[in-house]
Amino acid sequence: MKKFISLIAVLGILALVVFGYVRFFYVFGEGVKTGTLNYVVHKGVIFKTYEGKLIQSGLRPGAAGTIQSYEFEFSVEDPAVAELLMLAGGENVELHYKEYFGRLPWRGYTKYIVDHIISIDGKRIEAPAVEAAPEVETPAPEPEPQEPAEEVAESDSSVEQTI
Repeated sequence: MKKFISLIAVLGILALVVFGYVRFFYVFGEGVKTGTLNYVVHKGVIFKTYEGKLIQSGLRPGAAGTIQSYEFEFSVEDPAVAELLMLAGGENVELHYKEYFGRLPWRGYTKYIVDHIISIDGKRIEAPAVEAAPEVETPAPEPEPQEPAEEVAESDSSVEQTI
């Protein structure tokens, strides 16, 4: 009976860990959104996060008798990306984002996290380069010494003499 209870407890803990990973850390979707950047702000009481809104072209029906624009609300984890976006308010931007099932307070108020900028007003933005490990030069292997051609010829003649 003790083994059964232990097995149930371990399976329960494992199920909670898997649920937590899928809910908060598994990337559900990735994509690109294009539109006019409305704003990016740095706000929060305990966890300061960068939040923004992108106004996309097109209209959709709102409440009865109204028309609304498509809005994409997002969060930004990287302060360097957020600073670039703060300087691009009102411009047409293309943003790459990741979508999670749930949100975490230190990651932002939304489940959409912008991880890099593709372009601002049609000008491509270089993605931050990942620092590579320094290359270690390996010395080239030394060539094996070759016998002089004369010695090879002598050994060939000695083989002919024995035959």
